[in-house]
Amino acid sequence: MNKPPSRPSFRRAPQPIDAPRRAPAAKPAATAGTGTSRLNKRMAELGMASRREADDWIGRGWVKVNGQVASMGMQVTPDARIEINKQAQGQQANQVTILVNKPMGIVSGQAEDGHLPAITLVQPQNRWVDDNARFFFHPKQLQSLVPAGRLDIDSIGLLVLTQDGRVARQLIGEDSQIEKEYLVRVTYGGLHGGASGDPELDEIHENDPVTQNVQAVFPPEQLARLRHGLALDGQALKPARISWQNPEQLRVVLTEGKKRQIRRMCELVGLKVVGLKRVRIGNVMLGHLPLGQWRYLAPHERF
Repeated sequence: MNKPPSRPSFRRAPQPIDAPRRAPAAKPAATAGTGTSRLNKRMAELGMASRREADDWIGRGWVKVNGQVASMGMQVTPDARIEINKQAQGQQANQVTILVNKPMGIVSGQAEDGHLPAITLVQPQNRWVDDNARFFFHPKQLQSLVPAGRLDIDSIGLLVLTQDGRVARQLIGEDSQIEKEYLVRVTYGGLHGGASGDPELDEIHENDPVTQNVQAVFPPEQLARLRHGLALDGQALKPARISWQNPEQLRVVLTEGKKRQIRRMCELVGLKVVGLKRVRIGNVMLGHLPLGQWRYLAPHERF
């Protein structure tokens, strides 16, 4: 009797740290329509790669589904076994994430109105001397290095630049719940448009804003509104954790990031932001990183 043909086997390359080789088997989950989803979307959901990165790997033949080379646009079930080969693993292992303490006057993304982008700070002479991450700077690290979130031009503090689509999705993906923490120095200038219900009080504060011991004169009910109860662009804002750090400064923790959100929130309750500094994103702190300098996200650090 002839023996049945043996099944082809694929040799798997050793898996670098933090570069997933195989997606864990998932419990079947309800998905739209047939219960399947596009392969690139599934890979992003599993934290294997960004959708764009996944498409690149699929196009290069670097992805297998249930042991077979994947095709572009294919649909997969939730329990499909997804593998990436050593070329994809190596490419991913070489991607860097960089933390910058952004100064005022620097924009987060593309250069605009004559202002330099934050990426121009990422040069060897600006690397923090106390950075103990075991990476060597190379100009190739500037390729596809993009901000994962933004800071206003007149704000300072922690800004993340990354080549890693997984990091970008974690920080700014539509389902991101990562906390961002800010120190916000404010003055109290009255509620614009008479929103306090006391036009005389509004006018007094607008003409003579309170710059010291703001905490003492700022109405507690307005602090409650600041925490939860405001809307921007026609959408209710998620609850925020807000407390007084000192009599002139608020500590604000958000899980969303609308354009100029904190400044606009403060305006709605009569506060004016005169200084804003981001000090934490998820579990990563700004710490002692000097203004205008940068460091690598260390392999052990997680947002």
